[in-house]
Amino acid sequence: MLDTTIVGSLPKPEWLAEPEKLWASWRLQGEELRRAQQRAAAEWLEHQEKAGIDIVTDGEQFRIHFVHGFLEHIQGIDWEKKTAMGIRDNRYTVQVPTVTGPVSRPRPVHLDEVRFTRDQTDRRLKFTLPGPMTICDTIADAYYLRRSDMAMAFAEILNHEARELAAAGVDVIQFDEPAFNVFFDDVRQWGIAALERAIEGLTCTTAVHICYGYGIEENLRWKKNLGNEWRQYEEIFPALNASRIDQVSVECAESRVPLSLLGLLKDKDVMVGAVAVTPDRVEAPEEVAATVRAAMQYVDAQRLYPCTNCGMTPIPYGIALGKLNSLAAGAAIVRNSL
Repeated sequence: MLDTTIVGSLPKPEWLAEPEKLWASWRLQGEELRRAQQRAAAEWLEHQEKAGIDIVTDGEQFRIHFVHGFLEHIQGIDWEKKTAMGIRDNRYTVQVPTVTGPVSRPRPVHLDEVRFTRDQTDRRLKFTLPGPMTICDTIADAYYLRRSDMAMAFAEILNHEARELAAAGVDVIQFDEPAFNVFFDDVRQWGIAALERAIEGLTCTTAVHICYGYGIEENLRWKKNLGNEWRQYEEIFPALNASRIDQVSVECAESRVPLSLLGLLKDKDVMVGAVAVTPDRVEAPEEVAATVRAAMQYVDAQRLYPCTNCGMTPIPYGIALGKLNSLAAGAAIVRNSL
């Protein structure tokens, strides 16, 4: 009960990549890079276990970016053909590679990483993959022309990948779909269908992470204009509750999401974000406990998983480590009181 987990990414050590930066380039190459990635993943697994996190991840130490770290292994993408693209409904613009032909996965993408990570820990293991809709909102399309068609093509690829990872010992496979926070009509019309195609046949726990985005300046500016209440999830929670996904994440720490919206997920396990992706402070365990208790007004404790709001790649290493400790300690306060 009240088992803790994290959304996925954790900061990369400075000897692996430039810290506190999205899309940071690796500092090493070849076999030296592979060993360094393994070292970083093993260190974060140890940190999570020492902190008391129940469901651990590799911290995405093998990927530069949560989407492109998967896409760089997919055929049908021209990485030299860069296209300026407005990400998350033009919240910010990035030069991205372009899909120029039918996408395919010639070989497993993350299987070796999962096998390594699985050997490092006896705890339940989560692995994160980019969701089909968010992939379509992070890469340019010059082939499929309809996002829904491209999403289904990627969903098929993701499903094959997810099945292999589950067979290798992953307990929870989470699909990251921050685009669900923006394209509400598309979510209902084809986004959830693509997500369900990606999880088809999986017997492990499945999860979807939706959020208001990394703690970067562009997202912080956008959040300031969302008003006193962030009710965007009200648009999609009923459809998510009716879906076949097992778990849904909601960022609740330092956000303006009305916790009453959690009541719309009455048939799902809920990962409640109890620590924010803030670079300048670590929540006290009592703050985490207060967030968890507030969420328990709408989610039974048996369905509630205290979690991080979002990935912690852009924040300092030490701050992220402190947040892991507070997350576990705060959950323990509530668990012990029950």
